Amino acid sequence: MLSELRIENFAIIDKLELDFSAGLIIFTGETGAGKSIIMDALEMLLGGRADATVLRTDAERASVEGVFKLTGATKESVNEILKREDLLDDENYVTLAREVRREGRSTARVNGRTINVTLLREIGAFLVDIHGQTEHLSLLDPRAHLGLLDRFADTDSLLTAYRQTYTQLQTVRRDLNELRTAQADSQRRIEMLTYQAEEIEAARLKPGEDAELRQERDRLANAESLAANAQEALQLLDDGTPETPAVTDQLGQATAALSSLARVDTSKAELAARAEALLENISDISGELRDYLETIEYNPKRLEDAEERLDMMHRLLRKYGGTIESVLAFGVKARNDLDNITNAAEKIDILQTKEADLLKELSERGEKLSEKRKKAATVLSRGIETELDDLKMASARFGVDFQTKPDAQGLPLGQDSRVAFDGSGFDRVEFLVAPNPGEGLKSLARIASGGETSRLMLALKNVLARADQIPSLVFDEIDQGIGGRVGGVVGQKLWHLGRAHQVLCITHLPQLAAFGDQHFQVQKLVNNGRTSTQVKRMEGDERLLELANMLGEVTEGTLRSAHDILQSAQTASQGGKK
Repeated sequence: MLSELRIENFAIIDKLELDFSAGLIIFTGETGAGKSIIMDALEMLLGGRADATVLRTDAERASVEGVFKLTGATKESVNEILKREDLLDDENYVTLAREVRREGRSTARVNGRTINVTLLREIGAFLVDIHGQTEHLSLLDPRAHLGLLDRFADTDSLLTAYRQTYTQLQTVRRDLNELRTAQADSQRRIEMLTYQAEEIEAARLKPGEDAELRQERDRLANAESLAANAQEALQLLDDGTPETPAVTDQLGQATAALSSLARVDTSKAELAARAEALLENISDISGELRDYLETIEYNPKRLEDAEERLDMMHRLLRKYGGTIESVLAFGVKARNDLDNITNAAEKIDILQTKEADLLKELSERGEKLSEKRKKAATVLSRGIETELDDLKMASARFGVDFQTKPDAQGLPLGQDSRVAFDGSGFDRVEFLVAPNPGEGLKSLARIASGGETSRLMLALKNVLARADQIPSLVFDEIDQGIGGRVGGVVGQKLWHLGRAHQVLCITHLPQLAAFGDQHFQVQKLVNNGRTSTQVKRMEGDERLLELANMLGEVTEGTLRSAHDILQSAQTASQGGKK
């Protein structure tokens, strides 16, 4: 629910801070005092239209901030969004903010972090439902009716089972479409896949082969210089020349001298041993050089073969992936795709049989779901007509229209009928109403009377209270077109609605206002030539005076009437009918 609301420089509101409780919250005041402006600010906070026209004169920016306490299903839904967007600070509260600057730029924030307006609307839709005379009402949107009816009918288990089968059917149909597409284009695909698979398989590639082949290619291409360098090193180390003895000969002489030295001076034994080890290492190097010289091959044909294979590898890597591993994987997939195309007819037959079985199962589950909805719709209609009777619309009738749409690929119903379906079933549901005797049931969206619309919304909200999960409801001048006697009934209905939701209501009727758990008076004041809106919590005698003022001039008679209205409201809310 909305626990705190702060508004600054919005229209005629200079600065306003309000704390709200649960239950029914009433706003009263003269026309033009700014009651609806507060609701306009709230609507902007929830993602509504925002532009520079809302700025207070001479202000550079207007801002609205709301703190919402999260409970129940709303807490779960909002926190899921906040976690998804990395915006979660406190699981029990969320803070929304909106700011508009003089140049027209607006900023939205959640928990202090900047977000886009689309996300703000997504979150706001779970928090507040605003019902005004000109605003779009959620209950007037036929797309919302099925969800409301399902929650009222408690179809969770049936809907879950239906959706499980629906998901399986969608998977089978997707696989069927892929196979049919592959089959329709099979000849071209077979030729292409065969070429790709055979080209890769014929190459007989091995992981790491390209690196080894490049090394061999480099040795073959530089065989002459490699042999010359190795021969030169070997001659210096082991062969020598008449003018320059070999390194091994000179090192051998040095090692013999050190051995003789060590026999006399034993402290140099370690030095003699190191010389002997060095002589052995030089001898090993000479041996390895002789072996290496024997491996150096002057083979132009082998070099040409290595170059050609490397070129072939390069082409395959360019066509099928950057590594030998990816080329081999491509070849395996091509071969598997070939097998799928070859066996497509058989697989299509299997999937078509599975599709028919799932359609039959889904049809049965859809019919059970529809049956439960229709039973609940009857209960819903009776409940709403009872509410409308209480609200002095005794002749009004309410109905739930069920329709299906033919679809050749749809669910089988009956002998030869197939109907469109989706993840919610095959029912197309819309709420209908006939406000006056002799009129046929019509779509809610076609109801023109403001007073009838307000009472109808209230009746719907009362009956659907346990199905409607939005915690805060706003009714802007719900009393339009109704009198004081009906106003008391409306107040009682709103009070009971306030037991399941937080209800914010603007009213001009004292009979309705008397039911408020909180009562705020909205005033327009002029100070130093500037107009501003102020809001005051009304309690005790101040509230009695406000109700008397709503009845007319404050006199002993209107004060007594106001007192009687308060007493009547208290009695009704303590034990009156809902």
